[in-house]
Amino acid sequence: MEKRMTNDLLQLLHSNHVLGAIDVHFARFMQELAGSSDPEVLLGAALTSRATAAGDICLDLATASDSVLLTEEGGQPGVGCPPLRRWEQRLRGSAIVGRPGDYRPLILDDRHRLYLYRYWQYEKELAELILRRIRSDPNADRVDPDLLRDGLERIFPRSPGAGVDWQKVASLAAVLKSFCVITGGPGTGKTSTVAGILALLLEQHPAGKAIIYLAAPTGKAAARLGGTLQSARAELQVPETIKTHIPTEAVTIHRLLRSIPGTASFRHNASNPLAADAVIIDEASMVDVALMAKLLRALDDQTRLILIGDKNQLASVEAGAVLGDLCDRSRHHRYSEDFCRAVEHISGENLREAGGCGTGSAGLRDCMVELQCSYRFSPDGGIGALSRHVNKGDATRTLNLLQNESDSSIRWMSVSSAAELHRQLAGVLSTIVGEYRKSNDPRQALKDFNRFGLLCAVNKGPCGVAAINRLVERLLAANRLIPPVHSSGDQWYAGRPVLITRNDYHLGLFNGDIGIAMPGSDPQDPQRLSVYFHDTGSRGLRQIPTYRLSDHQTVYAMTVHKSQGSEFDSVHLILPEQESKVLSRELIYTAVTRARKEVVIWGPEHVLAAAVRRKIERSSGLRDALWR
Repeated sequence: MEKRMTNDLLQLLHSNHVLGAIDVHFARFMQELAGSSDPEVLLGAALTSRATAAGDICLDLATASDSVLLTEEGGQPGVGCPPLRRWEQRLRGSAIVGRPGDYRPLILDDRHRLYLYRYWQYEKELAELILRRIRSDPNADRVDPDLLRDGLERIFPRSPGAGVDWQKVASLAAVLKSFCVITGGPGTGKTSTVAGILALLLEQHPAGKAIIYLAAPTGKAAARLGGTLQSARAELQVPETIKTHIPTEAVTIHRLLRSIPGTASFRHNASNPLAADAVIIDEASMVDVALMAKLLRALDDQTRLILIGDKNQLASVEAGAVLGDLCDRSRHHRYSEDFCRAVEHISGENLREAGGCGTGSAGLRDCMVELQCSYRFSPDGGIGALSRHVNKGDATRTLNLLQNESDSSIRWMSVSSAAELHRQLAGVLSTIVGEYRKSNDPRQALKDFNRFGLLCAVNKGPCGVAAINRLVERLLAANRLIPPVHSSGDQWYAGRPVLITRNDYHLGLFNGDIGIAMPGSDPQDPQRLSVYFHDTGSRGLRQIPTYRLSDHQTVYAMTVHKSQGSEFDSVHLILPEQESKVLSRELIYTAVTRARKEVVIWGPEHVLAAAVRRKIERSSGLRDALWR
């Protein structure tokens, strides 16, 4: 009877889209292992599976307990989670649930957190590896302070009355520490800081010879890092012998660690560490807990690891919010006296005057530096102010600023329905997506196309990416700018923009790369289409025949997640008709900060307000483990 009741419960939750098929499958597998059908234990297993799929590292039982999963209506029974104390008693009495350190499918700690074993292991290992680097840091004693002082003065010359130069502080920390996190919003100089760090590290090695790797979570982010470093390198005030050794080629983390096809493992691991003096990871907010743990595992203790990113951006698609946990976003930590003295002695920067010093011993707080001066947005400018209000969760000021109309760089387009959105978009889409079609030069077409970012908050629905892309194609076809889409079963046409959705190392294309289909250079068939992509390495173009592209999609519009790492002159953000849990201040902030000159937000007022007020809080024990 108990087994039947459990299966009925799981099926009911699945049929009402509370649980996914994999959650039900996992719970039933746990039922077989436990030899028991306790519905409260198996509900915990299913919800833990669901939580990790949603981005949490664990299930917070204290938050989930007594919550309603399914309301009673129309003869359908209601389903809720049990009270916390009873739920934990049932779980601790099960053969499939262990305490930290046990080898069981599920782990329940003393802070009411229920983990899948592998995620508990990832979190524990990541915290231990980071703390070990901080407590027994071998690099500080191997740095020549006079050489470092001279390099800092050349690369970051002092500006009288400018306050603390946080780029200089960040660079100093990166050279002194075996582990360093540098965070900052758009335009705060993260790339130029990385270029300076590379030069400073090379100057600490004989003849500038050091093994330094640059990597990022995605191919698109890696390519962009390499391209921007090429420009930043040219501006550095360093000897030419150092400048020529500064690396500008970046790869994905998977490629750096040499992934083993068909597995989740890497060739570089604890038994076969990566030989490197330093590893720099850009866009670190996109790195999930599993990948970060495997990265730390593959590095020798003496290899510097420097993480670069924006702690306020969207977290990784997979489980965890590692950068946010590392930076402890909810609290402000001051530096130790020892670190403040070292900074002043070597760089001349006075952190005490800036209120950056506190009491207590050194630790993780001395490894975190936030770049605070935006060189892209003025303090009073529309985009900068909008991003600050969104980041603070201040929906009232966000809406007031958008509706003020005194700053042309930010605009609010209030639409109450998808039908109204489609009608109003029709009037401006020719400006947003049509300008690039005026050029016959692929290079100019790509440049013009990448000036505008049409970003959707969601994938599906009438305001999602798929629907907006179809709308654009219908409008272009109605104006005879493209043939009727798919009328002949051929998806290709001149001017079609495409987004690569999976890395293709044979073609040198990466997830997130954008290209445009245009007539190629074949004299025998001048109308045959090829897709043109920017070649970041050579600063030229790559021409790929359409038939060679496999995993791609039309990309007049893309999700905000896909836009991470990109910049546009103008961003149009499209919100859905209804509120959704996927809409958050992090998503709005990420979209707004993709823009250089203009932000236009489309959608209902209540949807934007709810999104700004909603903060992503991923369940995790990492922050507690690092900052206890």
